[in-house]
Amino acid sequence: RRVALRPEITPSLARLVLGRGKGLPLPAKWWIIGQCWRYERTTRGRRREHYQWNMDVVGVTGVEAEAELLAAITSFFSRVGLSAADVGIKVSSRKVLAAVLDRFQVPPENFAQVCVIVDKLEKLPRDKVEQELVALGVSPDATEGILSALSCRCLDQLGELLGEAGGDALADLRQLWALAGGYGFKEWLLFDASVVRGLAYYTGIVFEGFDRAGQLRAICGGGRYDKLLGTFGGEDVPCAGFGFGDAVIVELLKDKQLLPALTQQVDDVVMVMDESLRPAACGVAARLRSSGRRVDVILEAKKMKWAFKQAERSGAARLLLVGGEEW
Repeated sequence: RRVALRPEITPSLARLVLGRGKGLPLPAKWWIIGQCWRYERTTRGRRREHYQWNMDVVGVTGVEAEAELLAAITSFFSRVGLSAADVGIKVSSRKVLAAVLDRFQVPPENFAQVCVIVDKLEKLPRDKVEQELVALGVSPDATEGILSALSCRCLDQLGELLGEAGGDALADLRQLWALAGGYGFKEWLLFDASVVRGLAYYTGIVFEGFDRAGQLRAICGGGRYDKLLGTFGGEDVPCAGFGFGDAVIVELLKDKQLLPALTQQVDDVVMVMDESLRPAACGVAARLRSSGRRVDVILEAKKMKWAFKQAERSGAARLLLVGGEEW
């Protein structure tokens, strides 16, 4: 029996949606913070084991879903002290690449492989990417045209290049920018036609968070995947979502000196002076906790000097002594 550690969470969501079937009210919003594993070389911001925040919207065909997801991401960035000057989000659409490949007469069956190769543009020298495309059977002229088209950083420029073939993709992107203006996060967005994301299941808008200093790997990424459920034997349902791992964002917050120092927070320390009164001391702690106070109970017989030091170490406001005469 072959088993695997979970590398991604999105397929698990697909199975959950299929399992609910028609009983799931749509549209549905879903999020999770789960553990993932990758068998790869560890570097700064890349670990073999990490936690990942996923958020998905199921059942919405328009880019309203992507806009809501991007609003969540940019809200998170703002709340941890990052600004649009620190972090940006590159946005494009798989439909853009499809239109480009169609223009240069690249067979549709090569689309997924071209996506994987083009996704390496920021990781490999351009000539290496060109070699991989040519090895796939893409002509040198088409390779040059594809890479030139993917260097577009302006929607108007892309529209001139693609003409009517890029109509759907451009309409989606312009609508997304309009919604971003409404939400107030447009300054975070950057159009980058070369963003395709490496995973094969994306079908439309794709996006990738990055640090503007260019020191780290992608912070997060996601997009639209309208056909994933069909690969598991169900009916296709429009979906969009993102994955946001903890590894890169922690490195960025360290660099910006924004990573909070998580100290022990205690309001009261409770110490029993006579072991026969320990049940009473537990009752004191329980009543304090039920009132909302954070309580540390000293669980073993200790000297008074140790108790005072423990209260000081934990930053407690009070040390409560449960003794025979007082009780």
